[in-house]
Amino acid sequence: MSEKTVPAGPAGTGEAGVALPRTPLLSSITRPSDLDRLTSEDLVALAGEIRRYLVSTVARTGGHLGPNLGVVELTLALHRTFRSPRDTIVFDTGHQAYVHKLLTGRQDFTRLRERGGVSGYPARSESVHDVVENSHASTSLSWADGIARANHLQGHDERHVVAVIGDGAMTGGMAWEALDNIADSSDRHLVIVVNDNGRSYAPTIGGLAHHLDALRTNPGYERVLSGVKRTLLSQGAPGRAAFDALHGLKRGLKDVLVPSAFFEDLGIKYTGPVDGHDITAVEFALTRAREYAEPVIVHVITEKGRGYTPAEEHVPDRFHAVGQIHPETGLPVVAERFGWTAVFAEEIVSLARGDDRIVGVTAAMQAPVGLQPLADEMPTRVIDVGIAEQHALTFSAGLAFAGMHPVVALYATFLNRAFDQVLMDVALHRAGVTIVLDRAGITGTDGASHNGMWDMALLAHVPGLRLAAPRDEATLRESLRTAVSTDDAPTVVRYPKGALPEPLTALRLLGSGAEEAQCGEEPVLKETPPPASSFDVVDVLLESRRPAGGARILLVGVGAMATQSYEAGRLLEQEGRTITVVHPHWVIPAPAPLVTAAADVDVVVVVEDGLSDGGIGSQLRDAVEEYQAAHSATGDSPVFRRIGVPRQFVDTATRAQLMEDFGMRAADIAQTARSVADGVSGACTDQDLRAE
Repeated sequence: MSEKTVPAGPAGTGEAGVALPRTPLLSSITRPSDLDRLTSEDLVALAGEIRRYLVSTVARTGGHLGPNLGVVELTLALHRTFRSPRDTIVFDTGHQAYVHKLLTGRQDFTRLRERGGVSGYPARSESVHDVVENSHASTSLSWADGIARANHLQGHDERHVVAVIGDGAMTGGMAWEALDNIADSSDRHLVIVVNDNGRSYAPTIGGLAHHLDALRTNPGYERVLSGVKRTLLSQGAPGRAAFDALHGLKRGLKDVLVPSAFFEDLGIKYTGPVDGHDITAVEFALTRAREYAEPVIVHVITEKGRGYTPAEEHVPDRFHAVGQIHPETGLPVVAERFGWTAVFAEEIVSLARGDDRIVGVTAAMQAPVGLQPLADEMPTRVIDVGIAEQHALTFSAGLAFAGMHPVVALYATFLNRAFDQVLMDVALHRAGVTIVLDRAGITGTDGASHNGMWDMALLAHVPGLRLAAPRDEATLRESLRTAVSTDDAPTVVRYPKGALPEPLTALRLLGSGAEEAQCGEEPVLKETPPPASSFDVVDVLLESRRPAGGARILLVGVGAMATQSYEAGRLLEQEGRTITVVHPHWVIPAPAPLVTAAADVDVVVVVEDGLSDGGIGSQLRDAVEEYQAAHSATGDSPVFRRIGVPRQFVDTATRAQLMEDFGMRAADIAQTARSVADGVSGACTDQDLRAE
């Protein structure tokens, strides 16, 4: 395998003739070993070039700007000290891997986070220097421990493994489990670099954060070091040499003044804190760690957003992730529309004002998931548990038992690691816990591990759990109100990333008004009672007049896919087809009116932005089968077609591109329904093609 498989592009040009900053030093780096020839002055200049290049390119594509600006010097020191890919460098989450990519031959960022361009995370398909693609936090220490143990077992003790983990990721349970195992062995060449910027998205919280803060800000250490520095540097060359030596002391003055015993007591050598923006100091510390034959923690202090004033002054998250921005000001190119998260943020505050039991729970993502307004107004009513989704769910079960109603707000993909807790701690105990899943479905440019496409297929197996998939602002607010009023079972509300769609008005509720008629008959108006439960609400968005003959089609739009389903229904209606488009507010379990309606048509097409296998379409199909068996149905079963995300990891692309790939656009949905309807009989034909 070659050192790089993605061609490097010119660092001085961009798309559409837009000039990028001149980067003569960066352009000369085609592999990490090229760094060896650079002087200290060259390295400082290179760091400046990298920051200017990152700002100019990420401003046009969007991406994780702040984390990468903070690790420029650290990444330079890593690649000067270790020899990737012989030595393995593992980045936790991968938010900070842009600099690493630039130093390993990937310098064309004009299509960063786009199809055919450089991924926003490490990617094995791009380079042998990339190892871990999973951007879920707190995994790097386990990966590194496994690689280091394998090296030792195979006699490759000349190889080193470096895990770069942030202070935020260190709050995750997996990191602690890995540390426990790492500390139990002294025969592995493993260096743990704690990239400590005091933040994940927001400032890092918890006991470890307090300890790292003590290491970082100990006034005695800083006061003494500053005094020594002033004294030594005032004495010319001999003094400067003495100060440089002071940076490399493993023990001595620093360890007297700084409480590093926490890590030492675990059995892991600790060194630091080191100024992460002093390349010489970082390189010195890493070199000493490399020479040590046992696991070592190198504690590096960095500043998120370093060198870019708009990021440094951005209080919420130091430009952790940005869309397209003006590089001069950091302001968005296009003002963000009122989105799903903003609706949740507004509604949860309103609900909390009227219900003292409501408590928000976040896993280190207070602002991104919309809990910041609640925290601002009611600080004691939002609990940040750190990057600890498993703890968040079981903790919430405890809150519910003691009389509160927790609302756990997460990105959908991050719920995956807490499935056991949802199943065994929340659902088994019928805990009144509401889980709000942001960025559900296809997220596109955030990479394979960030697509929130697994939630409905996973949660469909949890007994007693109810899941809502709202289609617009009104149904989101209604679903959330229903969820927090449910105290005897877990509830889930999921919605996608981005702006809200235009609202869709319901014609009626399924089960009321115009009832199903036989083929060729006029609709029969019959008053029926509304659904007995809020969980059985199914809106009819479109229904055509029935022509004589033709298959009857029921089109089910799940959540945000209701809009595309509605547009597909309009196309089919224009063709004179018998079409009904519905949106169920709650999709797990399948609402009774939806099951009844599906059992009475010829074709059911379910459109969802989650896994099609095991998703809502599969659940509805099974429910119809059980319904027909229970009612001793003698007629034919409807033909089901499930449109959703296939069972695969989804490559980086825009949401629109992926929806086209998976046949999820309105025209694609209409074509699928059309082809199925043309291939099966209605109630008035002699054909009997009922197999999927």
